[in-house]
Amino acid sequence: MHSKFSVTPTQKWPYSHSTLPCGDFCRFGVSVRSQVEHKHRFKLVCQSLGDRWKLSEIDTAAVQEQLSSWLFKTRVFLNEVASPLVKTGGGRSPDPGDPIDDEDVEDMFMGEQTIQSRTPNGYLSVASIASIEQFSRMNGMTGQQMQQIFKALVTESMHGDARNLVEYCCFRFLSRDNSEVHPCLKELAFQRLIFVTMLAWQSPYEEENDSYYEPLKRISFKTKLVYEEAFVRIAPAVSGLADRVTAHNLFKALAGDEGGVSFKTWSTYISEVLKVHEDRKVNQAQEFSHLSGENLLCIAPSRKRPVLKWTNNMAWPGKLTLTDKALYFEAIGLKEKKEVRRLDLTGRASRVEKVKVGPLGSGLFDSAVSVTSSDKSETWVLEFVDLAGEMRRDVWFAFISEVIALYKFMREYGPERSDPSVEYVYGASKGNERAITSAVNSITRLQALQFMRKLLDDPAKLVQFSYLQNAPYGDIVCQTLALNYWGGQLVTKYSDSGTRAMQKVKPYGISTDSSLHVVDLDGSVFLRKWMRSPSWATSASLAFWKSSLPVRKGVLLSKNLVVSDQTLVERAARICKQKYQVVEKTQATIDAAMIKGIPSNIDLFKELMLPLSIIAQNFEKLRHWEDPPLTVTFLVLAYTLIFRNMLSYIFPATLMAMGASMLLLKGLREQGRLGRSFGKVTIRDQPPSNTIQQILAVKQAMLDVESFLQKINVALLKVRNILVSGQPQVTTEVAVVLLSAATALLLIPFKYILSFVLFDLFTRELEFRRAMVKRFMALLKERWDTVPAAPVVVLPHDNEQAKSPPTQKKELKDKSKPETSPGSNLNNIHKN
Repeated sequence: MHSKFSVTPTQKWPYSHSTLPCGDFCRFGVSVRSQVEHKHRFKLVCQSLGDRWKLSEIDTAAVQEQLSSWLFKTRVFLNEVASPLVKTGGGRSPDPGDPIDDEDVEDMFMGEQTIQSRTPNGYLSVASIASIEQFSRMNGMTGQQMQQIFKALVTESMHGDARNLVEYCCFRFLSRDNSEVHPCLKELAFQRLIFVTMLAWQSPYEEENDSYYEPLKRISFKTKLVYEEAFVRIAPAVSGLADRVTAHNLFKALAGDEGGVSFKTWSTYISEVLKVHEDRKVNQAQEFSHLSGENLLCIAPSRKRPVLKWTNNMAWPGKLTLTDKALYFEAIGLKEKKEVRRLDLTGRASRVEKVKVGPLGSGLFDSAVSVTSSDKSETWVLEFVDLAGEMRRDVWFAFISEVIALYKFMREYGPERSDPSVEYVYGASKGNERAITSAVNSITRLQALQFMRKLLDDPAKLVQFSYLQNAPYGDIVCQTLALNYWGGQLVTKYSDSGTRAMQKVKPYGISTDSSLHVVDLDGSVFLRKWMRSPSWATSASLAFWKSSLPVRKGVLLSKNLVVSDQTLVERAARICKQKYQVVEKTQATIDAAMIKGIPSNIDLFKELMLPLSIIAQNFEKLRHWEDPPLTVTFLVLAYTLIFRNMLSYIFPATLMAMGASMLLLKGLREQGRLGRSFGKVTIRDQPPSNTIQQILAVKQAMLDVESFLQKINVALLKVRNILVSGQPQVTTEVAVVLLSAATALLLIPFKYILSFVLFDLFTRELEFRRAMVKRFMALLKERWDTVPAAPVVVLPHDNEQAKSPPTQKKELKDKSKPETSPGSNLNNIHKN
């Protein structure tokens, strides 16, 4: 262990004949100046006792000057890192463009890099070096030590991927904190470090055309963009910034049209999230301290943009407050004491819907929501006035629906409140608190995005529990969340129906045996008796838990952080995302097919029915003997099938032909031999018309529809009259025809009847039968015209009193009579 130090000239970096790029990465990364400057630099290296010192070669003044320079620059850097993110006053977002001087950081980080930049897969990127080194020091070690520890923990294939090392260094530091919002987020340096880590995960190696072959080129991470895959992997690992379920939707909101998240957007987003938390704490302490047991979530002010509460077609402005359990509405009144009304959101019958409101019951304004606590409680109709559009209503709808969905999730997937088995699982008693914290963070993020004006078309996609209610595969994701919230280590032997809970449980999943429980990656147990939701018995649930049984590949740091692998929540969320994307694509095709205008829809219907129309036209050509050889061939084939008893094979053969045709078209499409436009339905747009022409066209279309419906109704009324014997003679004739047809079907084989029908169809247009067929059809038309329609009675419009049943009318009459007092009854008795 004895060693001595010598001063030797600085060696070159492992990069070939070029200098490292430097820029804003210098805050966390390593950089070197040109080789000319490095000729006169020195560094301290450790040598063994076997080496000899040459003290005469040591320049003490140069060594002292260099060490003083390093110490000064290190102190400057640490002061900058320790500077707070949010400064008091002004409410301004932090300026991401306030970097440390590049030249100072250059020298300092050259001495801080301990890992080798050259790897079997290529040179590490500057972002990877910066992330690994800084998180290693935050973990109390150097990058080289972390690299050695990680190499001892994983296999060679995992160690060879620099992305896994970046994850390990980052997740190891983040796993040390379990707070609601990570405390280091207040530091601008930590925000930059997380952003650099996402860039490092995104591009762990330098590209060939990057800066290693361009000396003195500086790279600024402020111009870099983080893409979805890296964002979804790293951002949810930081407490309070994102969750695994809606991280992809959060990325879409932050990225917008840029395609990625810039550091400016990232820093602004974090500052807004922190600002929402701080404002919530201040308002909770100052104005809502009386709300014991409830956490304040959001306030709709009464002055700037009031909320209107509609009651009996009257709107009253007021102040709306949302907590994690209820809604509070404080009306603006002339009295000094204002009445505050409360609407509970934790009940089973709680629901929220989007509605239209307006004066006198007219649905003129589409900017309101209807909130109901139970079937017996009053329904609140709240209008959110927003001159910029309807996003304010949609955001509040997402807020309220998230609270309602939270308690629905807790009732369906969590244990009952009075369940004593909660005490047998370590940490299960805090499961409700974890679920509430997750919902509160979702609402906080949505508020931050609202302030940034970066929202999706449907804000409900950005809140976790509300999103899972309508998402495909959402039940399975809820199961994994329940395991994450209420699962824990068994602290004692627990028995359920005489069987021990400490049974053999296969990790990562659920067994086919109904007595076994569900186990998470870290061994956390979710008891079988807590699985009260019917979704646990579905085939999709059983398939997911069975497929979640592979051998663990990564390094487990905590229940929510796994290096080089995915947690159960991540796996379920990934499948949910894929299925939701399929649903969105399908819905997009449906929306594109919803063409406006009656003429355009008629043209589309004709285009879709074109194949059937062509088949009908060709059959008519055969029936009219326009091509006699073809008609004869068809009849020979048809009679052969009939008299050879091959009719049972027609339907299966048709299905086989359709299936083979579909597979053939699939193969041709995969080969690209059908063209891109194959399968598209093309119609021509209607000619331009003014408003009057459109009104006349709509009127004519309505008249045509009315005439068509009248003809159908008349035919149905005639049939009804025949069935109910409204015309006895016609009813008798129809009944005789039906009985004769039934007798013929019973006595004569079906093939002879079918051959006779086919003969009749193909001989109607021939000369020897044409006149007879015309006379027969004229007779049928004459008899049909003489059949009267069933009578129709149209009653006048009834009011509500006329619609009331006789009992209600009797009650109304009793109420209308004057009430008699006991004294008047006594007087009547005396009179009698």
